[in-house]
Amino acid sequence: MSLLPYEFYRQVEQTMPIACIDFVPVRQVGDGRQVGLISRESPYGRVWCHLGGRIRRGETIVQGLQRHARETVGVETDVAPNAQPVYVYEWFPSAVAPNDGTQFGNDERKHSIGLSYVVRLLGDPSPQGEALAFEWFETDRLPENSWPGSAELVRRLLGQVS
Repeated sequence: MSLLPYEFYRQVEQTMPIACIDFVPVRQVGDGRQVGLISRESPYGRVWCHLGGRIRRGETIVQGLQRHARETVGVETDVAPNAQPVYVYEWFPSAVAPNDGTQFGNDERKHSIGLSYVVRLLGDPSPQGEALAFEWFETDRLPENSWPGSAELVRRLLGQVS
């Protein structure tokens, strides 16, 4: 079994961190870069955010990234099989969020550990699954109605990649 029944998975989310992949598509446009974000429903309403999700048992981190790219925007990514995350970013529900100055994103559903990547998409993205829309944004003009912490993750990832 690679997927837990819904109710049991909700119990797991309430008791332990979940390993996830976070990724941001980037493309070069002239002298600048743009990042691709999806619009989706969330505990915070309809928001813009990076792509990603949990890693399934038996799949590598990169296989999980590829699966999420196919399921969310219908394309493959240009990522080597053993590519390592560029950044690790955590997501916390407010009830257990750290108060020691740690930078983190908000997710009222679960505490997750996001293994984060910058990727190049192979093909034209088309929103599907949880993605209601996909758009490219200038790196200095990220949308204001973003998932809490998503814009910070994008800034941190872009700061790690030249």
